[in-house]
Amino acid sequence: MFSNTVFTRVRRAENNKVAVITQFLHDNSLSIDTTVEIFITATRNDELIACGGLAGNIIKCVAISESARGEGLALTLATELIQLAYELKRPHLFLYTKIENEALFSQCGFYTLTRVPGLMVLMENSATRISRYAQELSIFRRPGNSIGCIVMNANPFTNGHRYLVEKAAAQCDWLHLFLVKEDTSRFPYADRLALVRAGTRDIPRLTVHQGSDYIISRATFPCYFIKEQAVINHCYTEIDLKIFRQHLAPALGITHRFVGTEPFCQVTAQYNRDMRHWLQTPELTAPAIELVEIERLRYGDEPISASRVRKLLVKKEFAAIAPLVPADTLAWLQAFSAPRPAASQNLPELVTGEK
Repeated sequence: MFSNTVFTRVRRAENNKVAVITQFLHDNSLSIDTTVEIFITATRNDELIACGGLAGNIIKCVAISESARGEGLALTLATELIQLAYELKRPHLFLYTKIENEALFSQCGFYTLTRVPGLMVLMENSATRISRYAQELSIFRRPGNSIGCIVMNANPFTNGHRYLVEKAAAQCDWLHLFLVKEDTSRFPYADRLALVRAGTRDIPRLTVHQGSDYIISRATFPCYFIKEQAVINHCYTEIDLKIFRQHLAPALGITHRFVGTEPFCQVTAQYNRDMRHWLQTPELTAPAIELVEIERLRYGDEPISASRVRKLLVKKEFAAIAPLVPADTLAWLQAFSAPRPAASQNLPELVTGEK
């Protein structure tokens, strides 16, 4: 059936070929995703009839021309993309696709995590991976009527972050803190995690967790990492929050989620508004979670923010940074900016995440 169909790998830098893919996606009511590194295209008689892209461990931008649908092309395209991912040592795959493609990709070994009805679906190539992750989390479940959660990026960890954790912990029987795992921030994930653990080591009834692909990652919430986009895609926030409420929060018995007020970042501010809806709506059968918004700590006339610290760091204004961050963060930033090898060796020792 596919004897006259040619599958080709197209890298992002191949501008002319990417332009053709862009138009093809547009003709199929899709936009090209700027995070895709490599596309696989299917052409027949020099005409593009299907494509799909790989961004990290996420399959995106999947489209098949109407003339080629129903002939099993989706299965072959998915196989090509999976083979590419395995060659790149990315065995754990997510897939974003239109809702009408859900049945097609279920035949390719993908299982639905969650969907936005009528619009899009998030799938992964395992029927049990998320349940295994939830089971691993359940080991850290603690008794209490008020179990809180914070998800933060901490790029870097500031006194504002510290204040949020302190305030939340004071209102809970136990608090779980998840650090966003994506390594797309200014500072490496391992270093951010070390600074969070060092900066919260004296706060009682707290567990600091590593992040995962299921919590504000490129898979569950890609627009969080594409902040230059003017329009935020509400589908992604819906998917991220549905996964949190339906799979992760029940594993830990979470009853409250804490956030700081967000006066700066449009993406995060919108995410907080969407969070209130999806954590409490009766549309979902999982227990509702109360959203608690805590006023952001201020220094002088301005709320403390990691972005403010990063701007000061560019100018190496450490005297101005000092009141905004814990001592461990300040020492790390000074080492990070010094003209010598990796600052990681100057980090405080990792301490246990549970206190």
